[in-house]
Amino acid sequence: MLMDQHIRSIVGAALLEDAPWGDITSETLIPADAVATALLVAREPGVFSGGAVFAAAMTLTSADISVSLALGDGDAFDRGAVLAEVTGPARAVLQAERIGLNFVQRMSGIATLTARYVAEIAGTRAHIVDTRKTTPGLRQFERHAVRSGGGKNHRFSLSDAVMAKDNHLAVLTAGGRDLTEALREVRLRLSHTTHLEVEVDRLDQIEPVLAAGVDTIMLDNFSLDEMREGVALIGGRAVVEASGNVNLDTVGAIARTGVDVISVGALTHSVRSLDIGLDIALESR
Repeated sequence: MLMDQHIRSIVGAALLEDAPWGDITSETLIPADAVATALLVAREPGVFSGGAVFAAAMTLTSADISVSLALGDGDAFDRGAVLAEVTGPARAVLQAERIGLNFVQRMSGIATLTARYVAEIAGTRAHIVDTRKTTPGLRQFERHAVRSGGGKNHRFSLSDAVMAKDNHLAVLTAGGRDLTEALREVRLRLSHTTHLEVEVDRLDQIEPVLAAGVDTIMLDNFSLDEMREGVALIGGRAVVEASGNVNLDTVGAIARTGVDVISVGALTHSVRSLDIGLDIALESR
């Protein structure tokens, strides 16, 4: 859940970056007493996310701005839909415009792409989840957008769960150390509430990893046949995650192998911002 202090902190920093000493264009061109009424309008269809973030960009710029949201996060919309209405001092609305749009365009882009992935796996047991491949400093917003699109979140940070990947395992088993025993020692050092996930890239790693009592096994870059065999080998003894080579063309077939979770880095690391505009009308007081 997005918390108000996170929104204010991130949006405040963005506003400061964009106008460290004010907006000299608006202050030069726009009368001080001008009032703006603006509509946030979709230029293409999508799924909305970032309403509270957009509103914060406006109200943190001026407490005299009011924002009325027409949709909630997670709501679908068509091209031409009015997503929000803004009223307030014209200079302040214009100053906040780009920051508000940057956030709502990106977050709605993530939500829209996530919804497409979720639709592709409909009818299967799998869930679409994000990864840590997020924009530095914007993870809170981008992961909220994934949830807006019907996806779920993986571990939020390195502090949340143990996730042993290939490089971790290479160090852990250096000198010929037994993989199962090494992972059992890791399990013993963890509290009962800490999740342990291990990445494997070969079928013959599955049994030694399962024997250590892990919670999740990630099948990394497996073929579809290998995934099906991996799911059968695991046999419900751990959560099965699929990762690697996941896109809109492949995700449906991956889900049908019987995996529980499909992690998709593309949801946040290469998403296209949605085309959303702010149409402004000005009037003098």
